[in-house]
Amino acid sequence: MARIAFHLEIEDGKREEYRTKHENVPEALESAYLDSDAGLQTYSVFEKDGHVFGFMEVDDPEAIQEVMDNSEAQADWAEVMSGITVETDDSWMDEVYRMV
Repeated sequence: MARIAFHLEIEDGKREEYRTKHENVPEALESAYLDSDAGLQTYSVFEKDGHVFGFMEVDDPEAIQEVMDNSEAQADWAEVMSGITVETDDSWMDEVYRMV
């Protein structure tokens, strides 16, 4: 199982909008992830002071990247979030420590 994490920043003054949008994540977006061949086990998003940390556990990171890059549902969500999050290179973070 692969553990994937990422960091995003929210545009100044858009924090509440970001949180509100996540109260109603489209079912199509959730289905795109859950119905993929990635074997998604966990996907959580945390936010504090305009910084977003996402974490997921998947069987196949390449398959989840395929969903992120090519699904219509993800493209629609990116449009919803446009102007709310700061543009980044969307690179995954390196895991540097794990205690289990």
